[in-house]
Amino acid sequence: MPQWLPAVASNRENYVYEKNELLFKEDDPVQGIYYVHSGIVKVHKHWGEDKELIVRFAGKGDIVGHRGLGTELVFPVSATALETSVICFLPVDFFKASLAVNHDYLYRLTMFFADELKESEKKMRDIAHMSVKGRIWKALIFLEQKFGMDDEGFIKIILSRQDFASFTGTTYETVFRMLQDLVSESHVELSGKKIKLLSRHLENIE
Repeated sequence: MPQWLPAVASNRENYVYEKNELLFKEDDPVQGIYYVHSGIVKVHKHWGEDKELIVRFAGKGDIVGHRGLGTELVFPVSATALETSVICFLPVDFFKASLAVNHDYLYRLTMFFADELKESEKKMRDIAHMSVKGRIWKALIFLEQKFGMDDEGFIKIILSRQDFASFTGTTYETVFRMLQDLVSESHVELSGKKIKLLSRHLENIE
């Protein structure tokens, strides 16, 4: 709604988060909603005593913090910048007021919630039924589709092997071993932490 933009401009705050800096953490009260203007943010939660599961990655234009909406305004997840990121923050009361008057945005947010729920269910199904190598391959395809490729064809997100393991629901050692297998099978190319897909056919992955 163009007429709502001045209200957004007067209520928003832009912040710069450095690499590994928390936007918010699990069990924090929800103070507002975050939009990624530039950079990449991981959304993650505790999994067991000393592990974490990365729920999703947010890039330019993505919303973060919406999982804390509901009757109990508490974040069920944490969000951490993976690189220097510029984040637009909207106070939660203003955000809810925006939804009350901007029905088109409310509809789009509802569709986003529905799509995200489907993706979460697919991911849990994959963890339960797909081979580890298949999950890793599917995650690489997803990351390339979401973040694109640089001029040399490498996926434009640099993840530590531990973060990649947390995203695929496995261990660092398994990720390292499976990536080496994919290299030997000519499915991927590695350059440090950067990954390039050389094939995109899931049926070729056992």
